[in-house]
Amino acid sequence: MGFISSIYEWNLKKKLRKMNVPYHIVLALSESDLFSDTNYLKLHSFASWCKDMGINTVTIYISIIDVDTLISNRICSKLSAQIPPALKDITSNINIIKRGDKEIRKHNTDDMVLDISLGYSGKYELTRALKEIMSRVKEGTISPDEINEDVIESHLLFKSEPDIVIRAGGKRLTDFLIWQSVYSELYFTDVNWLDFRKVDFLRVLRDFQRRQRRFGK
Repeated sequence: MGFISSIYEWNLKKKLRKMNVPYHIVLALSESDLFSDTNYLKLHSFASWCKDMGINTVTIYISIIDVDTLISNRICSKLSAQIPPALKDITSNINIIKRGDKEIRKHNTDDMVLDISLGYSGKYELTRALKEIMSRVKEGTISPDEINEDVIESHLLFKSEPDIVIRAGGKRLTDFLIWQSVYSELYFTDVNWLDFRKVDFLRVLRDFQRRQRRFGK
């Protein structure tokens, strides 16, 4: 059975290489998805699969418990300290984004970019952007009539629009990149994150290639 599965995976991968793959993939997880994965092996596998398929930008959103600030900060500190070393052999272009960050570091290499957002939700991002715009209005550097989509987008931390958002083991939408993912394809997996295999990842790419993107039209 394992041999047949390997052949199927190989053939699927071969077919996908002949077609366009997403430029930017978003994977939405919760902090509980990583608790039992102490060595972040699944995260490492996912990043390596993306790099192997030639995907340029991978953004991993990890929702953080937002009930107790102290607990949330501890979780963020733990993840921000442990994740980069576990993925450094995949790419050197790793960014850890936490609340309070005002920019994403730019890299000088052409290697795959891996952005990991720890609790930086879409609601938080939009709220902060609106506060910054209101401050500019108060200062007189911009008038209310000048506020448009371009102004709002200029105050968002994440500038790139994902091609596809993967929600592992869940049926609910994530509020990550609310503005940027309005025209993104959404994919809900039938398997939990820890059971997510390479063949499941390849099926995501196959599904993406079969869709006819309309970008809201």
